[in-house]
Order: sequence, then structure tokens, then C-alpha cells
Amino acid sequence: MTDYGHDLVFGTFLTPTNRDPQQPVRLAQASEAAGLDLVTFQDHPYQPGFLDTWTLLSWVAAQTERVTVAGNVLNLPLRPPAVLARAVASLDLLSGGRSALGLGAGGFWDPIVAMGGTRLSPGESVDALDEALDIIRGIWDGRERRALRVDGAHHRVSGAKRGPEPAHDVPIWLGALKPRMLRLIARKADGWLPSLAYLEDGDLQRGHAIIDEAAQEAGRHPAEIRRLLNVQGAVTAQPRGFLQGPVEQWVDELAALALTDGIGTIILAADDPSLIDVYGQEIAPAVREVVARERGTSGTAPAATQRGARAIALRRPGIDYAAVPPSLAATAVEPGDRAYDGVRHNYLRSGAPGLVLRPRDAEQVAEAVRFARSQDVPLGVRSGGHGISGRSTNDGGIVVDLGAFDQVEVVDEATRRVRVGVGATWGRVAEVLAPRGWAISSGDSGGVGVGGLATAGGVGLLGRIYGLTIDHVVAAEVVTADGRVVRASADEHPDLFWGLRGAGGNLGAVTWVEIEAMPLGDQGAVVFSQMTLDATDVAGVLERWGAVVESAPRELTSFLILSPGRRGRLADGSEDQGPVAQLMTVWAGDDTDAAVEQLERLAGTGPLLGHQAYLLPYAGVVQAGEKHHSGGGDPAVRSGLVAHLDTATARAFEKLALSGEAYFLQVRATGGAGNDVEEGATAYAHRHQNFLLSAMSSAQDRLDAVWDAVMAPHTDGLYLSFDTDTRPERLTDAFPGPTLTRLRQVKRDWDPDNVFRANFPVPPAE
Repeated sequence: MTDYGHDLVFGTFLTPTNRDPQQPVRLAQASEAAGLDLVTFQDHPYQPGFLDTWTLLSWVAAQTERVTVAGNVLNLPLRPPAVLARAVASLDLLSGGRSALGLGAGGFWDPIVAMGGTRLSPGESVDALDEALDIIRGIWDGRERRALRVDGAHHRVSGAKRGPEPAHDVPIWLGALKPRMLRLIARKADGWLPSLAYLEDGDLQRGHAIIDEAAQEAGRHPAEIRRLLNVQGAVTAQPRGFLQGPVEQWVDELAALALTDGIGTIILAADDPSLIDVYGQEIAPAVREVVARERGTSGTAPAATQRGARAIALRRPGIDYAAVPPSLAATAVEPGDRAYDGVRHNYLRSGAPGLVLRPRDAEQVAEAVRFARSQDVPLGVRSGGHGISGRSTNDGGIVVDLGAFDQVEVVDEATRRVRVGVGATWGRVAEVLAPRGWAISSGDSGGVGVGGLATAGGVGLLGRIYGLTIDHVVAAEVVTADGRVVRASADEHPDLFWGLRGAGGNLGAVTWVEIEAMPLGDQGAVVFSQMTLDATDVAGVLERWGAVVESAPRELTSFLILSPGRRGRLADGSEDQGPVAQLMTVWAGDDTDAAVEQLERLAGTGPLLGHQAYLLPYAGVVQAGEKHHSGGGDPAVRSGLVAHLDTATARAFEKLALSGEAYFLQVRATGGAGNDVEEGATAYAHRHQNFLLSAMSSAQDRLDAVWDAVMAPHTDGLYLSFDTDTRPERLTDAFPGPTLTRLRQVKRDWDPDNVFRANFPVPPAE
């Protein structure tokens, strides 16, 4: 008996006839309506009576909403692997992760050659498929910066650019019968896809045995390879043979395929809509019920929890991998898993966690927190993964990835209240709100995740008129350190609600926030300006720019990026480039005359080198960004808040810039509406400062030395998300006296064991 514990998947295997071009499409839609999971099509490109399968797959994906689509199996000799890889990735992105790749080495060589393909021997066709898998996986690896080179005997790429990366980990299933192909599946593929009609007695178990042995030799667990099977039959009143009988017979025989023959995906070859309906509505649910009951009795481990020797060797100490809650195990990612490189890092910080848990709802987050606190390793909680500080990943610990919490939902039109999942990005939020003419101030990058910014502060490009993002948070759902799911607002757990707005990462794992958006008029239009100034006189430009910003109407918010300049003679023999200031400025509204008046004032703060301004929706300023991060840089960052950019402060920042210790420096205008809020209203207490200064370096100790000597005497507080200095005294800079006292009391009440301690750890009050 063989049961690999795969979750059951049911699908259809349809004929791509072109006699009635819409018939295969209707059958695909019928498959989805019947509750099936998968729709597949034959691929015979040389068959003039068929639609082109790839074109059909793309069309069907657009005409359905839920089902995964795949070829069964695609003809590799007539589909170049690099082009096929990009086609699959593109379809996966367009369909929201609903593509799979069924692939075959080719078998009908006369028509293949007639279509321009190259005739291959059986051994050569396996070699060609082996090479193709390397190319396809390589193209999909968008995080690898090196060009792809595969110098095969049959398929070659010489410096191909990688990407796009699919929306999800697209499985590759191979159609195969012979031992060498089965061993290739064990080494490089995700599934074996034979057809029952071509199998003789014992072929299924012999195939399993070959795959299992080869998988273990390759360091993989046999359950890592899904077993699929194309079947056919008819529902009849009386039994007539295998899958030729009443529904009850089908249920028994398909359950046996899963429980004793190891099949996890059962694909019905049928073009009869009534049979498809019975298969999806009656047979598949009943098979699932039987298999679930039997597995519950036998204690079969889910396939997704199984790891081979290669992956087990990479497991980190301090984590009881066998104790991961079942609800989280199927989507958990460990070192050695193919998905690991996509979840280990954040935007600027490299990470090597021992386990990444990816819950789908608040109860699963609670399970993740309870499990993590029982382990002897660090805990990180990640929303969008964009944070500069890098606290959402770690080395050897557990990361709870909340990326699945990406909903953006308007819950009250009258108050413009929007419920936003913490895993959404601000670019996506802006897109959803733009048609209503609303916006939420949200940093300067659309790729930033909602969770970190909406709990730490939120100094954004609409900040002087809107205030901090946290100032408009009216409610939040949070998983507490003891695994409870609670709602916090001014009326529900007000102490927790106070702390979440400014120190959220210290008090729990927030899953969503409700925020009141601001009206911006038709389509949320703003004036967005990008201006470049000669900043040879660094201090003078800073002081003049700061004065203009402070005196401008609150509709204007401006950020300044200071490039210190390059030392030495350039490659073309010209003199080195001096300091340059780049301004990102937003005028909140579509009054272009008022905006131009203020932009002209900004242009006068230094010699103008270039200027572009646009009237566009706020969604065009904070455009949706990439959520998959590859780390890099691991920068050291310091930050400081100041009330004014007076002469002394500007000269200190100039000295820092010219020291050579910082390669990126920024000043963000804050204040305005944010300073209308009382200092003690939130755990973010910096309500009199007008500017946020930050510097980024490659070495923490050197940056600390120059910052402490030059900038610290002029700053008054810091911004939690822009600082990597972990010395204890930074805590009082982030949370001044009375705020820290109250925050420690809230911490004592909600997280007395300091479970959430990765984010500027706040010691609970005694």
C-alpha cells in the first residue's frame, strides 16, 4: 500500500477540438462550476483538428476564476523551453497563480518532424527534457542576477535574461513511463503524470518504486513528488468494470487509488458535461470524505510536511519541526525548500530563518504565535517585508509571514473607513482608493507593506495635510502574545490601541487595520514634482529648503534626498560630481496654480538642475511594487527628528554628508497635521518636530561614531523604522520618558514574557 498524503486534487482532461472552438471553453467552465480544481488539455500541435493548446489555455484562464490550467502534456520538441518558461510565468501572473506545467518529451516523431521539430531517439529526448528543465527553472528564478547559461546538446541559452518570476511556485509534471524518465522526475520534477489507459498491471507500483528510490538518492522525500493519473470511465447503473458503474463504485475505486496506489491528483478524461458535473459535484466530495476519514485513522502525514535528507540537513537547531501545527505545516517553508529564497529576505536585509510560517487567517496567526513562543529561537513578524531595519527576518529563527493578509476593503463610505490587511502594499491601497478620489498618506514607495508603517508611524508624502498614517487608524485586529485574537479601538482595549499606534510590533501581530482615508477630489489627483538642485552649498540648501517647507501651506509635503557626490576624477576625465539634492514633492490636490507657486519657491532654494512636475492620481506617485525581496546591502541606518533645519542643524548634516561615512541621506518633512495631535495620544510621541533626518551606511560602528559626534546633539528623538542602532539608549530616543513608562505598563499587560521583542525591545514594567 502506498499513500503519500497528498491533498486530493480533481480535474478534467479535455479535447481541444476546433470544430466548435467554444466547446472546450464551455467544458472548462463546466469543470469549474462543478467544483473541480484543475482543467487540462491535450497538446498535439501537429493536429489540424485541434486548437493550439497554449492559446486555449490562455483563453480559458481568462474565462475562469478559480481553476488551475495546464497542458496534459505540452509537446517540448515544438515549444522552445526558454519561450515556454516565459509563457507559463506570464500566464501565472495574469491568472493570479493558476498555471501548472505538464510537460512531455515527445512521442509522435513523424508529425513533429513534419512541423519543423528535430527527430530524437528515446535517450536523446530524455536528455533534451533534462536540459529544458534547467532552462525553465532558470528563467523563473527572477532573484538570480546573473544571466542564465545552459550549454546543452539539444537546448542552449547563452546569457538569457531571467524572469518574469511566476506568481506562485509553478509545479512541473512530467508524462513518463520508462525508468530513465521516472528517475528524471525524481531528481528535478514535481509530479508524475501517466495515463491509466497506457499502464499495464503493476506499472503504477513499479513506477512509484523507481521514483521513490531515485528521490531518496537525490536527498528528496518521495512525497515531494505528486502522483497524478489520467483516468476515464462512465457512470452506469450497473457495474461493468473499473470506473464503469454507479457513483458509489467510483468513490470506492478512486479512494483506493489515493489510499493504496498513491495518487493525489485524479484527472478525468471526458468531454461529456453531465459526467463532469457528477464527477465534481458528487464523486470528488465523497472521495475526499473517505480518504480524510481513513487518513485520520491511520495517521498518514500530509505530503507537504515531508522533507528529504537534503532538506532535513539544513534544519536549524531550537525548532521542533515535527510539532508545527497541521494547519500551518502545508504552507510552511524551510531552508532547502524551493520557495525558501523567496521568503527568507526582506527588501534591504538578508535573512536565514529556520522556518517561515505563512498563516491564512487570524486563528492560524494565533497558532503560529503559540508555536513560536514555545521554541528557543527568535521570532520575526513580516507584513510587506520592505522595512529598512530588517526586523521582519532573522537568522535561525521563526518568521511569521502575513503576506496573505492583503485585502483592501471599503467598510464605510460615509466616513471613508477602509479595512486593509497588513500584507497589502501601499501601492495596492492607492490603486483601490483612487477611483473614489481618496488617499491614505503612506511613505514614498508603493512597495512598502501596510503593517509596519501603519503601526510605527507613517511619515508620508501627504503627511503635512493628513498627518501620520497612525493618526487615522481607528481599529485593528491583533493576535496577542498568548494567542488570543482581539479587536482594539478607542472603545475596545484602548490601552492596547494606544500602544499599537507607534509601537505595534512590540505588542502583537496585527492582521488588519481600519483607517480613515482623506478626500482628494476626482480620481485622487495630486501634483507630483521631481526637482534636482546643485547642493554644493549643502547647509545652505538644507536651511532654505526647510524654511520654505515650514512656511508652505499644508498641502505641500516634500522629501529631500542628498547625494554627497563622488570623489576623484571620473572615467571620462571630467571633475568629480559635487553634492546634489533631489526633491520629491507632493501638492495634495489639483490646484496647479497654487502648486506651481510653491514649487517655484522650492526651486529657489538652490541652483536648479532639472525639474519635472505632473498632475496625476496619488496612485501614480506610490505605484504598486514588488513584494518578493532578495535582500542585499544590509545597511546600517540612523535617524533623528528635529524641530527646524536651522543653521547649526543644517551644518551638522552637511558635515555628516561630506564625511564619506553615509552613501544615502534623506530629510523628510513631517509636522503639519501630525503636530496637531497631542503628544500623549499615541505611543508615537514626537509631535513638535517638523523634519526626519536619516543616513544609510555600510558599517554600523562607523556610522554610529559620526552620527553620535555630529548629529546627535541636534536631534530630538528618532523614527523607529529608520534605525538599526540597537544600543539601549535608543529606546528612550524612540519613546520619551512618560511615553516609555506607559508603554512598559501596556507591554506588561499584553506581552509580559516579551514574546515580541525583535522590534526595539520594550521591557515590560515590573
